[in-house]
Amino acid sequence: MASLISSSSRASRSLSVGAVIALVVTLGACTPRPNGPEPTAEEFFAALATGDTGAAAELSDRPADARAALNEAWSGLQATGLDAQILSSKYAEDTGSIAYRYTWHLPKNRTWAYDGTLNMVRDEGRWEVRWSATGLHPRLGENQTFALRADAPPRASVNERSGTNVLVPGYRYGFALDARAAGGDLMPTARAVVDALRRFDPTLDPQRLAEQASSTKGPLSLITLRQADRDAVAGAIGALPGVVITPQPEMVPTDENFAPTLVDEVKKTVADDLDGSPGWRVVTVNQNGVDVEILNEVPGEPAPSVTISLDRAVQDAAQNAVDSTDKQAMIVVIRPSTGEILAVAQNAAADREGPIATMGLYPPGSTFKIVTAGAAIERDMATPNTLLGCPGQLDIGHRTVPNYGGFDLGTVPMSRAFASSCNTTFAELASRMPPRGLTQAAAQYGIGPDYNIAGLSTVSGSVPPTVNLTERTEDGFGQGKVLVSPFGMAMAAATVAAGRTPVPHLIDGRETAVNGDRDQIPAAVVDDLRPMMRLVVTNGTAKDLQGAGDVRGKTGEAEFAGGSHSWFTGYRGDMAFSALIVGGGSSEYAVRMLKYMLDSLPDGYLG
Repeated sequence: MASLISSSSRASRSLSVGAVIALVVTLGACTPRPNGPEPTAEEFFAALATGDTGAAAELSDRPADARAALNEAWSGLQATGLDAQILSSKYAEDTGSIAYRYTWHLPKNRTWAYDGTLNMVRDEGRWEVRWSATGLHPRLGENQTFALRADAPPRASVNERSGTNVLVPGYRYGFALDARAAGGDLMPTARAVVDALRRFDPTLDPQRLAEQASSTKGPLSLITLRQADRDAVAGAIGALPGVVITPQPEMVPTDENFAPTLVDEVKKTVADDLDGSPGWRVVTVNQNGVDVEILNEVPGEPAPSVTISLDRAVQDAAQNAVDSTDKQAMIVVIRPSTGEILAVAQNAAADREGPIATMGLYPPGSTFKIVTAGAAIERDMATPNTLLGCPGQLDIGHRTVPNYGGFDLGTVPMSRAFASSCNTTFAELASRMPPRGLTQAAAQYGIGPDYNIAGLSTVSGSVPPTVNLTERTEDGFGQGKVLVSPFGMAMAAATVAAGRTPVPHLIDGRETAVNGDRDQIPAAVVDDLRPMMRLVVTNGTAKDLQGAGDVRGKTGEAEFAGGSHSWFTGYRGDMAFSALIVGGGSSEYAVRMLKYMLDSLPDGYLG
């Protein structure tokens, strides 16, 4: 009959040996072999299971060697417990063997089980363990012991919507200067280091570097470089005395030009989600501590990859478009049906100002007429076919509102006034709205609420209520106190495209919290706005977009002291977008930039 001796933790080693032996004897009484080696083996296993290596060793023919080996095994495995089971036994004359199964309990709820054979010998009528390393494991050699090795957890990658990797496990490289290791070569080494690293840090000075390194305990940290930059300088300074280059595991971008600011923020946000479960191994080591053989290996499990909503095709097309101008330029693209953020592109000039595509606030100019027109329709002030005045200029209160260049269309349907961007028409409509009229309408189009988007900081815009007639008039055509980000205007376009305000998000599985009023736009208003926005392209101020598909939108030129911003906001199929060139002048430049993006996409992409 097989017997089982176990211990669930190291704490159980305090169990008295006498109690264990009593248990073993009871179990052994089932086996009618009183002269066999099994009772001694059971006593040996009981002592071993409780960690009483001394008692176990005294049951062997070489107590000192056995005790040392058993202690090393417990220590090398960092074991918390051991279950020992006798599977079978046999003997003939004065020799015998016991087939056993050990199950070691290791840190972090790990277990390691295996079978082996314990050799037994009878000396003067008394059975004892014939000690050898195989009493611990059949493949453990003499003068060897166990060691538990942990393997770093594999890291997951971050991919974009179409499946290509954006961030992958890699390394950055830390550079340091160790004055003690450099010795008499400190100054020449410092000069060479400064020459090599000056392209990354022009403030480096050889004399000051040598002095700082000399007064620093240990190596002086200098700079951390990406792989390509490390490769460019390591050949020149990597072998110099005192130069220390240390690889540092980090998630690295597969393309340094792919939405770098946004991807860096994503990396910070998902850092704790990318580590999988670590792997571990039990190895044999020789007396010099060198690994000899792997006895058991459990590979680590990677965490699931993280997906972000950016679409590589859209992001690349948007980036190429904004890079076509030297002025600060940006494009934000949102998928109306899902709220996925498909692209956030800024050129180098914009990058110097920070994440202004999603947080920069600017007067939206005539793009805001989407909101004003929607508010007028919802309040039954007008329909697309209602005839309204579009004079070259209009006095409202203390403000004279002009059309661009002073053009005068006379009396026209609101849809024509919208397509031709009549400031006077929409100023007059806004002047008749209540103080909170445009504020409430803007919120229906996603402008005003705060969006707490994981991995992306945003400000949609500000449309403050006002009792001041002049301010309300100016707000109606996107001047006045109205300020909106390109992200906010993209949300407005996405609202018209989807018929409701989508909840924007960037990282799959991370919900966006929305704070603030956001009543939904009535379906009838959407039905009226969509053909008006199409008329802007077919017969209005965005004719340059003809041939780019069924694009619907609104142009805008927003004046500020010393110039004007160039805007276009709209949608095509399941893509809503907003393009802004800061100080770009006429809206035609934003239109052309947006067309550049659309022309770079495959035909019918997300149509």
